[in-house]
Amino acid sequence: MVFYVDCAAKRGGDGSKAYPFKKISDAAKIAKAGDEVIVANGVYREYVDPANKGEENARIIYRAAEKGGAVITGAERVQNWKEHKGDVWVCRIANGIFGAYNPYTTLVSGDWFIASYIAHTGDVFLNDKSLYEVTSLQEVENPTVSKKSWDKDFSIYTWYTEQDEKTNETVIYANFHGKDPNKENTEITVRRNCFYPSKEGVSYITLSGFNITKAATQWAPPTAYQEGMVGPHWSKGWIIEDCEISHSKCSGISLGKYLQKNNDNKWLHKKYKDGTQTERDCICQAQVEGWSKENIGSHIIRRCNIHDCGQTGIVGHLGGVFSIIEDNHIHHINNKQNLAGAEIGGIKMHAAIDVIIRRNHIHNCTRGLWLDWQAQGTRVTQNVFYNNTLPNDDLIKNCPDGIGEDIFVEVSHGPTLIDNNLLLSDYALKLPTQGLAIVHNFIAGSITTVGLGVNNGAATKPSPRYTPYHFPHRTEIAGFMTILHGDVRFYNNVFVQKKIRDGMSEINEECLKNKNDWFDGNITAGTLPYDAYPTEEEWKAQFEGYCGMGAIPGDKYYNPLPVWASGNVYFNGAKPMKKESDACVLSEKADFSIEEKDGKLVFSTNVYDLIKDTAATISTATLGEAFESEEKFENPDGSPIVFDEDFFGNHRESSVHAGPFEKIEGGRIEL
Repeated sequence: MVFYVDCAAKRGGDGSKAYPFKKISDAAKIAKAGDEVIVANGVYREYVDPANKGEENARIIYRAAEKGGAVITGAERVQNWKEHKGDVWVCRIANGIFGAYNPYTTLVSGDWFIASYIAHTGDVFLNDKSLYEVTSLQEVENPTVSKKSWDKDFSIYTWYTEQDEKTNETVIYANFHGKDPNKENTEITVRRNCFYPSKEGVSYITLSGFNITKAATQWAPPTAYQEGMVGPHWSKGWIIEDCEISHSKCSGISLGKYLQKNNDNKWLHKKYKDGTQTERDCICQAQVEGWSKENIGSHIIRRCNIHDCGQTGIVGHLGGVFSIIEDNHIHHINNKQNLAGAEIGGIKMHAAIDVIIRRNHIHNCTRGLWLDWQAQGTRVTQNVFYNNTLPNDDLIKNCPDGIGEDIFVEVSHGPTLIDNNLLLSDYALKLPTQGLAIVHNFIAGSITTVGLGVNNGAATKPSPRYTPYHFPHRTEIAGFMTILHGDVRFYNNVFVQKKIRDGMSEINEECLKNKNDWFDGNITAGTLPYDAYPTEEEWKAQFEGYCGMGAIPGDKYYNPLPVWASGNVYFNGAKPMKKESDACVLSEKADFSIEEKDGKLVFSTNVYDLIKDTAATISTATLGEAFESEEKFENPDGSPIVFDEDFFGNHRESSVHAGPFEKIEGGRIEL
């Protein structure tokens, strides 16, 4: 059955084409498997709570009649502003509008959130731009530029909130710098979510073509109920496609964890177990309570424009397994930097088991992609990453641990496959992890945190982080182990040393002086950080003559694992590791650029005019298996991979070139 919705209808009808519903929520209450809900253009100021699930072969489809024409928003316009002082205006909102959840009394909080950042989940918008919350009226009346913001000019548009308990009202002061908020499009967020089922298990939903914006979402760490502005809430088989997702206070789309009442931000609230231990508890509890390939995950997010969210564009722990994230544009995440903590990125995924992340453009984020714990069977392929760092040297010098990188893989056992990508930010890869294959990439930034970042921060006690690994292509836990480091393969990559910014040089010097267990500040491109790691032959030699019965084990089971490298090409001072016997280090000057022209992304380089040597074809057989999980670098269905296709899917001949492209005609290519 097809239901129709049109907010411009004179009155709510029966959902027929002649008499459409006025609200999407009316259709969401009754739509069942096989039904379609078609939504006319307009602004829908409502929370849509899909009541029923679809079936694998009979989905429930919510479709905008015109792509981008139907807007679902968690905000309301405010037009009762009164002049307060100078450019500062004030409005008063009756608290009844918020129901049980008032975003202006609810602080952003949770595990791994830096509590010194004081922010409410609500927000104030002027013409679709989010103003900057401050903690006093004086800071509204006399605003100062935020040194942390990517948009310093707008950071003086500030707001402050307080409660009038006598009148039961939320009071908001805002500095609009000469604009009349009653004449402009001035909004405040009032709803926590936009399109998100309140109950678990609402599976097989398609959400297509909507503009979804402005929700008062809460911080979403892996040890908490992870909500987003949009999301499937612990179910299976959603498709979110052709949507614009923007201006969530914390996360845009959540593929995340359900509510475990006994273990929801336990580290924050009870304090006696650290976050790493409570995360292990969460994972084991989820397995007992139905976390499996049959029940959870297998979602698709495709062709979405995701931007201007405070924490993440896409977040997920456990609930995103076996999913595909493809052809999305993810950008300008955490650019206000009014939120801070260890859960920020264009995409932040825990337990990305058999998740494929392909053909996305991810840029201008504080961090691009963060794969944290259990990146097993994960493949990151044919993506473009650039400008995923702080935008200026002043910010870099004052924020050494939060500079950001294109891809951060943390304490995972793999296999994690990174192939055929452009990695163009200052730091390309942050790798306190193992079980990696890095194949046919163009890498202009450096590799950092090799051999570091796996302890839990105790001052004097050993505190290794033991993380789980799983049976291949399943969620069931096979074991726990700390990270030994190494177990990395570099094949057929192009490394280009980009120009090093002054701020990066200063951070590098600082890290060399003051050892940091989380960050080494390396700014040299190439495989150089793996200089001291053994070859496979050297590693195996430790075990020769050992029978495993009664002998003293020694350190052999805890030494770093081997690293493999072959077919890589190095330019502009990028450096190979010493044991890379066939490294091709070229003296010619390589250049590259990436720019948007007429709405199209264009990559230019002379590298393919300079590469003359060919490399071997790489396959699953070449890469072997990740050490701890004993799983091959293969497709989710267990079939082998042959890297005989380039960035565009073009066939590689038997004599292949290093890097993601077989060739670039004229030195320029449209991405």
